[in-house]
Amino acid sequence: MAASLPPDEGEAAAPRRRYRLADFTTHGILILGVLLFALPIWIVLMGSTHDAATIGRGDVPLLPGTEAWTNYSTAWSAGNTRRASVPVSTMMFNSAVMALLITIGKVAISITSAYAVAFFSFPGRMLCFWAIFITLMLPVEVRIFPTFQVVSDLGMVNTYQGLIIPLIASATATLLFRQFFLTIPDELVEAAKIDGAGPMRFFKDIVLPLSATNIAALFVILFVYGWNQYLWPLLVTTSSDVETIVIGIVKMLGAEADTEWNIVMATTVLALLPPIAVVILMQRWFVKGLTDTEK
Repeated sequence: MAASLPPDEGEAAAPRRRYRLADFTTHGILILGVLLFALPIWIVLMGSTHDAATIGRGDVPLLPGTEAWTNYSTAWSAGNTRRASVPVSTMMFNSAVMALLITIGKVAISITSAYAVAFFSFPGRMLCFWAIFITLMLPVEVRIFPTFQVVSDLGMVNTYQGLIIPLIASATATLLFRQFFLTIPDELVEAAKIDGAGPMRFFKDIVLPLSATNIAALFVILFVYGWNQYLWPLLVTTSSDVETIVIGIVKMLGAEADTEWNIVMATTVLALLPPIAVVILMQRWFVKGLTDTEK
């Protein structure tokens, strides 16, 4: 007679089997999602190591080639030679300046405006907050032409100021900082007042340290946002001196005969590196800023 499990062990084994099946299914879906997202990036990475003829034949290389150094050095120093494009080094510098200044400006303006709304009582305080909040309902496309007219009238077309200033405020960051500031206990505020701390000292010694993880999380998000800007730089820049990397990649694409796909792919890989570096270097702070509830 075949041995059988006791009733209690058999009942316990069934949930374990269902759990393992659900666990395998979840991991299978995650792995499939990673492959779907990673495959195009892998193809671009491998394509950037082959010559133009290989890609021009329609081949999809999945293994490294031998032209990596030539392609990356050409892209970095010259760009697409057939279309007289801007060197990638210049475009990446412009994008870095734009992304960093937009990020720093957004964080600075947002945290100070949220501090004023959260900790000061003045007439029209909530009116100011709701005026900032309502701008979330206005997409960039709605206000882009009036903004461009203002930038043009001020003579800021083809300048860093024109690239940065119209994007330097963030209603979302202001809202997030305000909501965090409201969680700071009133006892802490009263203790600071008893200690003789003024508004600026309270902001510098207490509010800023408590906001460090939030600032780090927003820094990552806003840097990637600034780096990937396309529509506004497309409108406000017509000179190659201030052309960003995203605009440069688009301009490299043209007629099939004029497109050096190996250079385009090398440029795309180079354009991915700064956002990836920021995310990796600030990953711990980024995750902590999104998930940590104990400030």
